Amino acid sequence: MSSYQIPSQSPSLEELARRQQNVITASQLRARGVPTRVVSGHCREGGPWQRLLPRVYLLQGGEPTPEQRMWAALLYAAQNGREEGGRDGAVITGAAALALYGFSSAPRLPAVTGVEVLVPRQRRLKDAGEVRIRRTERELVARSVHGLACAPVARAVADTLREWTDAGVFDTGEVPAGQLRAVLREALTKTEPGCTLRELMAELREADLLGEERVRAAADELLAAERESVLGRIGELVDEWLLPAPLAGPELRMRGGTFVAVPDLYWPAAAVAVEVDSELRCVSEGEAAWVRGGQHRMEYLGVRVVYVSGARLAAEPDAVGDELREAFLAGGTDVVELLATSHE
Repeated sequence: MSSYQIPSQSPSLEELARRQQNVITASQLRARGVPTRVVSGHCREGGPWQRLLPRVYLLQGGEPTPEQRMWAALLYAAQNGREEGGRDGAVITGAAALALYGFSSAPRLPAVTGVEVLVPRQRRLKDAGEVRIRRTERELVARSVHGLACAPVARAVADTLREWTDAGVFDTGEVPAGQLRAVLREALTKTEPGCTLRELMAELREADLLGEERVRAAADELLAAERESVLGRIGELVDEWLLPAPLAGPELRMRGGTFVAVPDLYWPAAAVAVEVDSELRCVSEGEAAWVRGGQHRMEYLGVRVVYVSGARLAAEPDAVGDELREAFLAGGTDVVELLATSHE
């Protein structure tokens, strides 16, 4: 991914119109010698051109296509007053971006009635027509989709859910919980482009969406499914490396009953615990802190804790298997006696 930049050369009006599907800004016309009076004359009723948004024109008559509406929104939001009308300051996000990405679980492009565009916070720009301006303090990062600058998939999904939340569509049933879950799943399963679970969860947290009950429930399902997949692969490695079966999710307590932790996997005889990525276990920061506290207590009491990353497990399964075997053979050090209660 990289910041969206305009071509270094200045194309002709015909070439620019072809690239931008006949959508042109006032500054682009001016830079190519088209006087303002000519633009005004062409946009009069019955004329060959039409004004779509402030300082944005369509060089044809009739209804604009959905793609032309996207171009108009992006060009309107990206104008910066320079002669060429730079396009380095705006990216399409939200439902419009998902439609451009071809999401089957989100509304298709003709059904998208509003276009949300991200711009830097310092930009002075108002909503216009169906264009909604969303300011951000974060650096704009974009993918080129059919020539249009779109936010990365994880950001576009989070902004779509925020659009739906702000519009109250979850309460009205306009967007059912099943569709919400489908959008999240599709973001992870699309091959090009897609996003990782870590990226998606980071954007949902950044957008403060995990406090919304339906989003939280859908995120919980994703995390549980991913953790089951990772733990299942670890189980296969345990068998491949001829290690004894560990306890799954036991509750560890000290002899006097003091709670210690609930590791993902645990070998009582060796005092070795396995912990999968905390972000695959915890939606909230409070839960993550609870898990980290248990990990610290285990280490303090002498348990050897092996931290397994789902990404590393996928990339280097043999290295992870070797690490588990070495940890099991080495065992814990000066371990305080712990009682393990399995809930299987």
